Amino acid sequence: MSWTLTEEHLEDLARGAAVLGTGGGGDPYVGRLLVRQAIREHGPVTVLDPSEVGDEDLVVPTAQMGAPTVVHEKLPSGAEPVLALRTLEKHLGRRASATMPIECGGINSMIPLVVGARLGLPVVDADGMGRAFPELQMETFGVYGVPGSPMAIGGERGETTVIDTGTDNRRMEWLARGITIRLGGVAHIAEYAMSGAEVKRTAVPRTLSLALTVGRTIREARERNLDPVAELGTALGETLYGHLRVLFRGKVSDVERRTEAGFARGRAQATSFDGDHKLELLFQNENLLALVDGEVRCLVPDLICVLESESGEPITTETLRYGQRIVVAGISTPQLMRTPEALATFGPAAFGLPYEFTPVEELQ
Repeated sequence: MSWTLTEEHLEDLARGAAVLGTGGGGDPYVGRLLVRQAIREHGPVTVLDPSEVGDEDLVVPTAQMGAPTVVHEKLPSGAEPVLALRTLEKHLGRRASATMPIECGGINSMIPLVVGARLGLPVVDADGMGRAFPELQMETFGVYGVPGSPMAIGGERGETTVIDTGTDNRRMEWLARGITIRLGGVAHIAEYAMSGAEVKRTAVPRTLSLALTVGRTIREARERNLDPVAELGTALGETLYGHLRVLFRGKVSDVERRTEAGFARGRAQATSFDGDHKLELLFQNENLLALVDGEVRCLVPDLICVLESESGEPITTETLRYGQRIVVAGISTPQLMRTPEALATFGPAAFGLPYEFTPVEELQ
């Protein structure tokens, strides 16, 4: 069923998107402000269930790309993703029937809502990552046969570029990353234009609704003086995500972070509250690997989520700081993201990690 997204949904949605972003996907607070402004100026957004999209409809996902650390210094106006969408429509010679997130984490759960409000377009309740990933070829859309090209890029000063690499999504990412760097480290894009039938076949369904549920669950747990992480685990048990496991509780002891080649890369370390155990996180925009005492406890594509230990509020990789008291949770991804084809695109080997993927629920 379709539903109407209003300003009242945004706080919970942003919180849930930050959890599903696994530390990356851009600052959801910035995205929340952009959507709020767009809704106040243009009205609420219609969110479509994937089943309600016509098979022949043209759906054009929209997003922000670049290093999350840069967004704090280069705040978007909201016009950039609209520019990207209109540029791609002109190139294709056809207007979009709807837009959709490419990922359900961080600011990129919000960018399509900005576009939807500004243009009066519905937004499909689905995405192509089921979380956030750092590179454009890392999409279930591409895994299951939808090319990312042609894609359009819009800059803050009205610059536009169209990239067409055919079915080579990796080369599309490489070229788009170079342009984004030259636009100052962040840009807005429209890509993976597809039919409604392809949405139903390739997208991770109902992830905007999931983000709203995650954010609401954490808030309501706090209001009722319950453990937010335990409540979140119960809520996820009724979804495609299924399993949540607490990997670590402790205090951040060190963070190494750098902006490099258009990504925020680094690692973080933490010590358990009793001082007996050590955590190491490796990230590239998003958290990719969690080691506890040198042993793998969770790895990509499963979600590694860092939460504030008392409130359950998500902590992004660009806001990790020494001394923060954290709980780290591992969340299982849908089976759509665990097939051999999917793991070849965004599993451990795609990031150069020397580990075979093992589902978080099977790791001890």
